[in-house]
Amino acid sequence: MGIGSIGLVLALCLSAMGSGFGIGAAAVAAVGGWKKCYANGKPAPFMMVAFTGAPLTQTIYGFLLMNFINSALQNGLNGTLALFIGIFGGAVIGLSAFFQGRCAAAACDALGETGKGTSNYLIVIGIIETVALFTLVFCLLLLNSVA
Repeated sequence: MGIGSIGLVLALCLSAMGSGFGIGAAAVAAVGGWKKCYANGKPAPFMMVAFTGAPLTQTIYGFLLMNFINSALQNGLNGTLALFIGIFGGAVIGLSAFFQGRCAAAACDALGETGKGTSNYLIVIGIIETVALFTLVFCLLLLNSVA
């Protein structure tokens, strides 16, 4: 497999790194949001846990991309192309996770302060998720067309 194997690793690692950074940002904001609630004698919304966990799915997308690249390599995909699909696919999925976490952090802050807007926050977080899904699908289509 050679250089293409690096693409496998990067597809997963870049995606997971973005998930980690996104979850970290959201988790810090969730704790702060809960603190606001407790300080004001309001119940702490459990929904902040869902906001915090939202960027985790991009790690799964990175894992799937890694497996798709591996299958394509076994079917004769050029190693350099596999490397670049892993780099750019993993980076886009990871950036989606990072910014999803930033958005989730803002949602935690807003929900903790106002107690309102949960549906709107989930919709925006879902829109950011769509970037990662589209990237995964488009990379899969590319891999199927060249392998």
